[in-house]
Amino acid sequence: MHTSAYVGRFPELRLTDRPRVGGKGASLGELTFAGAPVPPGFVVTTDAFEAFLRAVDAAGEIRAEIESFDAGQTGPIAEAAARIRRRIEAEPLPQDVADAVVCSYRELDSESDMPGEATPVAVRSSATSEDAEDASFAGLQDTYLWVRGAQSLLEHVRSCWASLYSLESVSYRRRLRLPEHDLAMAVVVQRMIDPRCAGVMFTRSPLTGDRSLVAVEGSWGLGSALVSGDVTPDRFTVGKVTGEICARTISTKARQHRMDPSGSGVVEEDVPEYLRDEPCLSDEEIHELVRIARSVEAHYGAPQDIEWAISRNFAPGKNIFLLQSRPETVWASRENKPLATPKAKAFDHVVALLGGAVVRGGGA
Repeated sequence: MHTSAYVGRFPELRLTDRPRVGGKGASLGELTFAGAPVPPGFVVTTDAFEAFLRAVDAAGEIRAEIESFDAGQTGPIAEAAARIRRRIEAEPLPQDVADAVVCSYRELDSESDMPGEATPVAVRSSATSEDAEDASFAGLQDTYLWVRGAQSLLEHVRSCWASLYSLESVSYRRRLRLPEHDLAMAVVVQRMIDPRCAGVMFTRSPLTGDRSLVAVEGSWGLGSALVSGDVTPDRFTVGKVTGEICARTISTKARQHRMDPSGSGVVEEDVPEYLRDEPCLSDEEIHELVRIARSVEAHYGAPQDIEWAISRNFAPGKNIFLLQSRPETVWASRENKPLATPKAKAFDHVVALLGGAVVRGGGA
């Protein structure tokens, strides 16, 4: 097994490793530790990013230039961002960083159930500031699916690093006036599965905040079709205690995202006519997803927003995988608001909480 400051395998990572592996990487390590069915993978750490940036820009000119801009300087920011991205994408990784990444990828290759073929992986950015309380970089950096081969992997790791300097990401940081020296990019490398269907689930109702329910959404193919809005998903609401499927909405799912038949990348295609109005999940699969969701929520101790996929290449019972889990934020933020404005006297505060209904008993 390869170990390095530049890579961290999922089983070695926990939420406390977020500063060096970012939000996505830390979450996948924690999920693996919790026993959730997570496709194997590793994270190219922020140490690797810093080593690369030192090699490319020893004087620190890139970070200094970004910090010199005001948020309203759209034109100069766009010019600088494009130039920095080209510079990063053109530079080779330092040899020790490249060796660590390739060695970890070959470990995934050796564990593959497709001997003789280069293991397909998803390559996802995992910024250290991603999904922080005061800033969210989700969706501002790049994701690449069905990447095959060591050389292609190195190129896509570099592309993820470069995406930290997209116009959108740089403009966002300047609006918040975030210091560049605190920002780094880790990259998640995870074995791809070929999903028959995929989606998300919430361990509380996204509509009402009811924590006794699990809401499951899914569509055919990769979950990117759902996230991008290309398809309206099937929706199921399940009671946590009884396991009863309380509500189900089966949508017409006309489009899906699939692996490119050439073996690399993703294509969008029509769903076969006979599947468009069929549910993408059986009741047994829904119940198993809910069981896993409850286990993940129990591990974290808070409602979760979970990405899942069901592989077409594994036997039933072994074909459900989790791709991400993060704390549910919409209802959690509402619950964190104070129930009443603090009063000068403790008794007045109690009266406010009770809506003014005070029972006066004898003998006080």
